[in-house]
Amino acid sequence: MTSVDTWKQPPYLNPGDTIIGISPSGAVKDLTAVKKAMETVRSQGYNLELAQQWDARYGYLGGTDDQRRASLLEALTNPKYKAIIAVRGGYGAARLLEEKDWETLFINYPKWLIGFSDITSLLWKLARVNISSIHGPVLSTLATEPEWSLKRLFNYLQGDSLPPLQGQGWGNGQAEGWLLPANLTVATHILGTPLQPPLNGVILALEDIGEPPYRIDRMLTQWRLMGAFRGVKGIALGRFSGCEGSSNSWTVEAVLRDRLGDLGIPIVADLPFGHDGVNAMLPVGMKVRLDGEQGILTRV
Repeated sequence: MTSVDTWKQPPYLNPGDTIIGISPSGAVKDLTAVKKAMETVRSQGYNLELAQQWDARYGYLGGTDDQRRASLLEALTNPKYKAIIAVRGGYGAARLLEEKDWETLFINYPKWLIGFSDITSLLWKLARVNISSIHGPVLSTLATEPEWSLKRLFNYLQGDSLPPLQGQGWGNGQAEGWLLPANLTVATHILGTPLQPPLNGVILALEDIGEPPYRIDRMLTQWRLMGAFRGVKGIALGRFSGCEGSSNSWTVEAVLRDRLGDLGIPIVADLPFGHDGVNAMLPVGMKVRLDGEQGILTRV
């Protein structure tokens, strides 16, 4: 594993370049959303192709492991494709990483990989070898993004600057570190595995969906018991949609404050990323500053 000071940026895109959509996780549910996404990508000046087996189905997976692994391999190694975007999340990306020397493949064929939720597994595997990627919309959600969010993503793919994001500061000053976004549930399940990158010196950016407060509590308690927050410089919290419990439950905000508030590091909540709403792209491996007083996440 390379030093955290040597993050590699994949080559930036040029107008007219081709992006490929693959299904490394769950089976596609909304074909109309994918068609709209194709129009959206083209309206931003890029071509979009879909992998041969993008709409395959194998139970709840987007095809067999071999099919999905072959699509990822083709997307990486075919020079025609300049970036890779997941069609959707769901579940299954981690299964692809049980076989093959993906770290060598990622190093030899660096390309921007875009996705979130279950795609956390791929983003974190890339982060283990210090290759930047993009935590951002998948094809099934892309067409619902507002124009500013689309510009944020596609302008960045050409190497443009990145505007700051505004949230709600929970205090504890400022910190700088390497941005490491993730879905909390997926990240928790790969802690301590060969998919987990180093957490020292990072600004964690966490979001989730459909997890009641006690499960959020349970996951964050696991992080605490493992000592996983040691060395983390700050935490940026996105949307925790559908994560409210019953009437006698703590709110998800109460749980997040309870489990994170005593870490003594800057925390910014309510940032515009995650499920069921605007999903502003976050570059994995970017040096950022998190201001827990002003509630701002900005590039250094």
